[in-house]
Amino acid sequence: MTIGAGDPRILRVARKNYDLYAQTVTPECADAPWIVFSNSLATDLTVWDAQVAALAGRFRILRYDQAGHGRSGPPQTPINFDDLGDDLLAVMDAASVESATFVGLSMGVPTGLAAHRRAANRFEALVLCDGQAKTAPGGAANWAERIEGAKASGMQTFASETANRWLTDGTAGPTRARLIEMIAATPFDGFAACARALMDYDFADELPRIACPTLLVAGAEDGAMPESMAAKLKPVISGATLQIIAQAGHVPCFEQPQAFTAVLCAFLDKNCAKIARVKT
Repeated sequence: MTIGAGDPRILRVARKNYDLYAQTVTPECADAPWIVFSNSLATDLTVWDAQVAALAGRFRILRYDQAGHGRSGPPQTPINFDDLGDDLLAVMDAASVESATFVGLSMGVPTGLAAHRRAANRFEALVLCDGQAKTAPGGAANWAERIEGAKASGMQTFASETANRWLTDGTAGPTRARLIEMIAATPFDGFAACARALMDYDFADELPRIACPTLLVAGAEDGAMPESMAAKLKPVISGATLQIIAQAGHVPCFEQPQAFTAVLCAFLDKNCAKIARVKT
């Protein structure tokens, strides 16, 4: 691990053949609980900006760019979700995070489940957003098609198409433009490496082993995702609750940040006994 020059909040975490970029935010309260954010495919850690701004006074926060995304290096060999789960645990180790509430978006869901399989004691609570525990039927072919499409057309065109698929029609221009910019900035090699991991993963058997408080979140207009999470995740995870974010697609934390953050804060207030509250 290396610490960013002149900024102890920035971490570089070495892996086998790439490194990971991470940021921490720590309030004055030294015993504030930790919350860790993990981004989706084709986004970076800034997808959580609104949540970090809202929680910064109450939590110690760790967010990072998944492999090949943002400022994290692209893998030089094929990777799977066991690798991505190990990345999460390595970043937590580097930041001296013994245990935390984990919030994962889309690809971040199997990343978190893989890490939970390795070390369930590291997770005080789980927030799983717009993601699945296993590759959906036909998913491998769909991902192969998207990889080929991104390669043929370039990430800029792919970004516009993806943003249109992920966001609802009424989303304002600046929000749409920022998401397109984020996706387009994702290196193709990093996107492809993680998309290939999404072609074949299965952590369904981990769901009944989850004993910590769990919140499931889905955008109301994220295709079949709300129904899938309601049918395949909620009944299997003991005590799990499901919240649907109105007027949101695949990235509700980004598209409807106020509504998403309100749901997240209500869950944290109920389930995290050691929350450090801002003095008023």
